[in-house]
Amino acid sequence: MKMSEIKDLTLQEVTAKSRDLRQERFNLRLQQASSQLEKPARLRDLRRDIARLETRATALRKQSPAKTK
Repeated sequence: MKMSEIKDLTLQEVTAKSRDLRQERFNLRLQQASSQLEKPARLRDLRRDIARLETRATALRKQSPAKTK
């Protein structure tokens, strides 16, 4: 997931996408623990995507109070 894709999302969409990716990461970690993980690099990609989403969510949260003033 690229930052250009994330920029168009609203705060609710970013939050939902982050929740989905965290769930997927949890499932992959379970697979890793039972030695069934096929693509270990996917864990790293998910971690980075979650960080990107959280960064965008923080920016959106800081931006929204400024608009109301």
